[in-house]
Amino acid sequence: MKSVTTRNKPPATPAEWEALIAAAPGKDRAFTAAEAKQTGNAVVVNGGGYAAVRAARLRGERGPQVAPTKQLVSVRYSPEVLQYFKSTGTGWQTRMNEALLEWVSKRSAR
Repeated sequence: MKSVTTRNKPPATPAEWEALIAAAPGKDRAFTAAEAKQTGNAVVVNGGGYAAVRAARLRGERGPQVAPTKQLVSVRYSPEVLQYFKSTGTGWQTRMNEALLEWVSKRSAR
């Protein structure tokens, strides 16, 4: 992420700070169109202030975690079975799972 520098220097005196705070939007003053555009993806956070919120995650960023729908187990298969499923390419474990689900559904239908 590139660092961003501002050209505006922070207020030097308490009076300048008070003037800056008084001019800020809030209960007494609504956002101008430019301020609304600048803070369009912002939310109010606990304790006041604004935190920027990206509309979409960047590549490589993780989303909210969800509970896994499958269970991790250690299983031993014959070399022929593994060779067959691995030879089908990427997604072989999913295809193996689908084959087992099909077998289970046929057995439970009896």
